[in-house]
Amino acid sequence: MRIHTGEKPFTCTQCGKRFNQSSHLNLHMKIHTGEKLFTCTQCGKTFGKSSYLNLHMRIHTGEKPFTCTQCWRSFICSSHLNQHMRIHTREKPFTCAQCGKSFSSLSNLYQHMRIHTGEKPFTCTQCGKSFNCSSNLNQHMRNHTREKPFRCTQCMKSFNCSSDLNLHMRIHTEEKPFTCTQCGRNYSQSSSLKRHMMSHTEEKPFMSNHFV
Repeated sequence: MRIHTGEKPFTCTQCGKRFNQSSHLNLHMKIHTGEKLFTCTQCGKTFGKSSYLNLHMRIHTGEKPFTCTQCWRSFICSSHLNQHMRIHTREKPFTCAQCGKSFSSLSNLYQHMRIHTGEKPFTCTQCGKSFNCSSNLNQHMRNHTREKPFRCTQCMKSFNCSSDLNLHMRIHTEEKPFTCTQCGRNYSQSSSLKRHMMSHTEEKPFMSNHFV
């Protein structure tokens, strides 16, 4: 019945995430305790749930069965597609009670809340560095393991995080999604657009009449 009522009485004491079943909370707690039972045969990475392993395997197989009907971008799981769709709908239903900032996903709100609390519950077992979200810890761990699981299908170059692969792919696709509103010039990275925008806003150096 809790599925229908939305009641979630089981709360994680580490991060505040809530669940409607104690079994779901117990599985979630393995994120914090580090207990992992299911191992990827391709790269050796381990997971607390078999479903997480199944999702991870799509990184190696390249399978992306969930496709956006607006832009045809594909994803490895339905939750990623649902979150992506909010880019098109501009829906941000999750709002921070501290500062009023809104987010398209609950996980992004939880991660944001740690800015206010200063909480960093995810700690590297190799060097002790702490992070406010598990994805940042996972990416950091690859500095120790040298793992680069995200491979370009065009040139086979590998990367340790998916965002770096996505940026790299624009070399092949020539995609330039960031457009200057002043002159219409396009860029493949937001950082390149920001640098370019300075050329429109920066003050010209003062030139004395002595040199004219």
